[in-house]
Amino acid sequence: MDTIIFDLDGTLLDTLEDLTDSVNYAMERFGLPAHTPDAVRGFVGNGVAKLIERAIPQGVENPSYEAIFETFKEHYAKHCEDKTRPYEGIMEVLALLKKQGYHLAIVSNKFDGAVKQLCKKYFGEYISVAIGESDQVKRKPAPDTVYQALRELGSESSRAIYVGDSEVDLQTAQNAQLRCVSVTWGFRTKEQLLNAGAGPIIRTPQELPELLARLQTEG
Repeated sequence: MDTIIFDLDGTLLDTLEDLTDSVNYAMERFGLPAHTPDAVRGFVGNGVAKLIERAIPQGVENPSYEAIFETFKEHYAKHCEDKTRPYEGIMEVLALLKKQGYHLAIVSNKFDGAVKQLCKKYFGEYISVAIGESDQVKRKPAPDTVYQALRELGSESSRAIYVGDSEVDLQTAQNAQLRCVSVTWGFRTKEQLLNAGAGPIIRTPQELPELLARLQTEG
């Protein structure tokens, strides 16, 4: 095992405040009630279109859905880095994993351009491959973004492990035939992850290298 595929939002980057601010900007523009960060936490995981669908009454059946979605996207494009930051301990762990020789990549349901931009800004020293949602690649939980990342890394499923914070990540890993490590510092609780069928679960980034070492020993 020499390859680690990371989810982005809720795993490497704490994006909740910026997402909440952009959701509530769109809500206010259309006279809809604002959402708490905890509510938005439950909406994320399947891409921003689904985020807005879950955030508004009637979802995609709402006559203003497209306009609300566009308003959100425009605001988020300008403000996606206002409060976003790597989770505590992430940078040190990435540096260690890179030093240990692991090939690292990001797959996300965020727009491909934003994924590449955020990866370059925060993790460019350690992660060279970042794949997001686009017209060319099916979003998670389809395995396509994982397969694309593996191709770009010159790796394969049998040598890779997936790290993510949600049930979508568990489904993605299963669909790509990868073992999944779930994390509890992101958008889902330990109980939610266990209910979704999680296997190994870690509470802090610092636990990841130790777990990987054990998994390597177990084969």
